[in-house]
Amino acid sequence: MSGKRYLLDCTLRDGGYVNDWEFGRDNITNVFERLVSSGVDAIEIGFLDDRRPFDINRTIMPCTADAEKIFGRLDRGNAMVVGMIDYGTCSIDHLQECSDSWLDGIRVIFKQPVAREALEFCRQVKAKGYKVFAQLVSVTTYSDEDFKELIETVNDVHPYALSMVDTYGLLDPEQLTHIIHVIDSFLASDIILGFHAHNNFQLAFANAMTALNSGLKRDILVDGTLYGMGKSAGNAPSELIAMYMNEHYGKHYCITDMQEAITTSLMDIYRKKSWGYKLFFYIAAEKHVHPNYVSYLMNKGTLSVTEINEILSRIPEKDKLGKNMKLLEQIYLDYQKRECDDSVAVSGLKTELTGKPILVLGPGKTIRDKQENIDTYIKNNHPVVISINFIPHICKPDYVFVSHSSRYLMMATRLYEQQNKNLRIIATSNVTRMEERTAGFDYVLNYSHLIDESNKECPDNSLLMLLRLFLRIGICHVALAGFDGYTPNDVNYVQENMEYSFVKKMADAFNSDARKFISDHTIDLEINFVTPSLYEGGNIER
Repeated sequence: MSGKRYLLDCTLRDGGYVNDWEFGRDNITNVFERLVSSGVDAIEIGFLDDRRPFDINRTIMPCTADAEKIFGRLDRGNAMVVGMIDYGTCSIDHLQECSDSWLDGIRVIFKQPVAREALEFCRQVKAKGYKVFAQLVSVTTYSDEDFKELIETVNDVHPYALSMVDTYGLLDPEQLTHIIHVIDSFLASDIILGFHAHNNFQLAFANAMTALNSGLKRDILVDGTLYGMGKSAGNAPSELIAMYMNEHYGKHYCITDMQEAITTSLMDIYRKKSWGYKLFFYIAAEKHVHPNYVSYLMNKGTLSVTEINEILSRIPEKDKLGKNMKLLEQIYLDYQKRECDDSVAVSGLKTELTGKPILVLGPGKTIRDKQENIDTYIKNNHPVVISINFIPHICKPDYVFVSHSSRYLMMATRLYEQQNKNLRIIATSNVTRMEERTAGFDYVLNYSHLIDESNKECPDNSLLMLLRLFLRIGICHVALAGFDGYTPNDVNYVQENMEYSFVKKMADAFNSDARKFISDHTIDLEINFVTPSLYEGGNIER
């Protein structure tokens, strides 16, 4: 016969990664009260972190005494109330005796390298009278032998519960079942076994059900958050777990109260900053790498998904779940270089372009809003027109400069069609992996000759790469249109399918880099802005 089954909701703690724990006093109260009335067995109300100041609107608190300032006047019903400590972020001195605290228990989360020290901290917390939950971060990093060795210490400390945390959402039900039975074979029978799922593979709910249905005689506790709220791909939704447990384990959780909390307190947060299954988090889980790596490469805006996967596969095993961004940047640059002899291409372009007026078109919105300026310039100067990483609708370019594989794939079919109409393609060598998809490129330039490796934010700005080519072949005058500059508001491009989000820091860095480059080369390269641009220090109405 199976042991008891419990549901712990951690919306106010794990959900806080989405909004820096700033739910607001009213929402904190509403979520807590609706969870109490729903009948969940345990409620995790936030982090205990002595690095953060107390804020009554946030569910991250420097000490246990602060929990009562936020929740003390609320009816806790029959729910166990717990907080969480990420080991090393809250001193034992910031924990009251449990008899004086509003909390019943404390969950201590820790990574494998510090597991022994963290368990000794758990022993200290237990000595203060709290129900202690030992939470194994990245449970997938443990071998069967690791579990055996660690659980000897766990049994000695004897926490209230030991929980498995699938931090990067890597587990499937079969793998989870194996881990559950390995741990069960070593763990003292009266210690509850917990499970916390993440949704990178859309398996959080399925894995929660797997844990519940493990058939173990011991008690099992599963975590969930309302609407799956949580960092990155989110968590198993509490309302779905509750529904399942009502149907299969004779529970009587009130789903309506959970739904009320979602609609009144969480949906507005979701609309502003969504969470849940996305390609981004799927890639991270599929490659067993930290999501920051995927974010970094996708924000480049230069890579196809195929190339992102190839770069991620080059990260050494020991660094995959770390955050070694310097290493990743070097892997990215090494991958992109794809050295080639471009002397013939450079000579050919020099012959074709030198001495002619040149208009370079970027994909900014001003090529539509200020098309009259462009039409007038073309009529008066009859320039060679080169577009960068897109095919404009306002005029037929003579050349397309392609430096981004992702942009190339978006326009590959149209490029092939236009090649037969005398459009010539200038590509950088990093894009040649995609060349087999079409008839090929007219000119291929060595990527590493055109980038600025000293620029850690954006070494391969496509406009600056083309300007470096112009300097190399002796072009002294260039007109630019559609190089509006970057803003953190998702309206940087004339074509909607080219958009991706820019944080302010990134947008400012890109603009600053372009202004500096243009300023540094004013003697060698005269630039005429046909449309307004932040690259010349002006303002653009959006």
